Formats: sequence, C-alpha cells, structure tokens
Amino acid sequence: MRPWLQQLNEIEAPLCRAWSQAFRYDRIQRPFAIVSRLGDGVFWYSLIAVMPLVDGWDGLYAGLHMLLTGGVALVIYKMLKGTTRRERPYRCTIGVTAAIPPLDRYSFPSGHTLHAVSFTVVALHYYPRLAWILVPFTLLVASSRVVLGLHYPSDVLAATGIGLALGYAGILLLP
Repeated sequence: MRPWLQQLNEIEAPLCRAWSQAFRYDRIQRPFAIVSRLGDGVFWYSLIAVMPLVDGWDGLYAGLHMLLTGGVALVIYKMLKGTTRRERPYRCTIGVTAAIPPLDRYSFPSGHTLHAVSFTVVALHYYPRLAWILVPFTLLVASSRVVLGLHYPSDVLAATGIGLALGYAGILLLP
C-alpha cells in the first residue's frame, strides 16, 4: 500500500472505529445495507431501463450516456483499486466490523460512490426534476459505505470527486 494511504489509515481509523460503534445496531445498519445493495446497480439499471419507456428516444440516449459513463467509471475504479490496494477499514482497524460482505478486497476508491455520483450528474443533466430523489439516494449510498465499515471517509470523498469530474466531462464531450 502507498505510504500516503497508510498515513490516511492512521488518521481515519479512530473515526471509522467511532462510526462502527455508533452504527452497530441492526435497526441502523439494515437500512444502510438495503441502500448499499440498491447502489450495487439495481437502482441505477432500473432507472436506465425505465427512461426509454417514459421518454422514448431521448430517454434511450440519456440511458446510453449513463451506461457509457458507468463503463468508464468501472475502468477507472478497477485501475485505482489495483494500483492503491488499500485494505478496507474492517480488515485493518480494530473495532471496525463489516456489516455486509464487500464486493471486492480493496477500499480506494468507493466504487458505489463513484458510480452513484457520476450517474446522478448525467441523469440530472437530462432530468433535473429527479434531483429530489437522486441526490438524497446518492448521499445515502456514499454514507452507507462508511457506516457499514467497508470504506474510509477519504475513499468516499475521492470517489465523489472522480464521479463529479467524470459525469461533467461526459456531459461536455457528448453533444
């Protein structure tokens, strides 16, 4: 692991431990686990599938734009995870437990957050009236990753920045 990530681990470990203890109750973890599961793709791919049904060719174009963005996000996410190899907080911080099993081994950046943010940016470009549901859902997905012991806050913040940049770059590049 990179030295700068080790330093971040040391800084963020107490915060992750405190959150793990504060949110250890099933009645708190279960809703976050559900949101996290929806953020695996179920919510986003359902939205993409519905858009052409509701808005015809415009919805299809918006959905394809989201899928293209998701593909690029996946490549970036895989490259960064393979390069940084930052272990998840529950694996290297005493007092942090994983409330659900992770999809992969490494933590940096949060793929759920990266996809949620980039999908939200693109979707809101076409359908700004969806902000009332997409923005809170994206915030819950990002929060769930830390609450469930799967990510450090910096994993989520970095993924947010990458997702914003990716979403806006896609809007600028596609007419």
